[in-house]
Amino acid sequence: MDYKETKAPLSTITYNKEAIEAPTENIYEAISIIAKRANQINADLKRELVDKLDEFATYNDSLEEVFENKEQIEVSKFYERLPKPHAIAVDEWLNGKIYYRTPEAE
Repeated sequence: MDYKETKAPLSTITYNKEAIEAPTENIYEAISIIAKRANQINADLKRELVDKLDEFATYNDSLEEVFENKEQIEVSKFYERLPKPHAIAVDEWLNGKIYYRTPEAE
């Protein structure tokens, strides 16, 4: 999924409690679903970041020499400027983009 195109806020905002709990009618269940989705997003972003940083990696056996790679720094700064995973998850939840199900109800 492309998280770079998300419209999630970069800063902290207050959400309407009723809007968050409306799909499940239970605020705790809604927060649990959002938290699980945030963990998935975080894992995806971390995997993507590590893959991109590995492209620029230089391996050496000497611990005394530390090289700063400008490309790695730019990639890291780009990912730092993205919205946080929990903000993306809440945005997806409020826009109805998260699919969930309860096995007991089926």
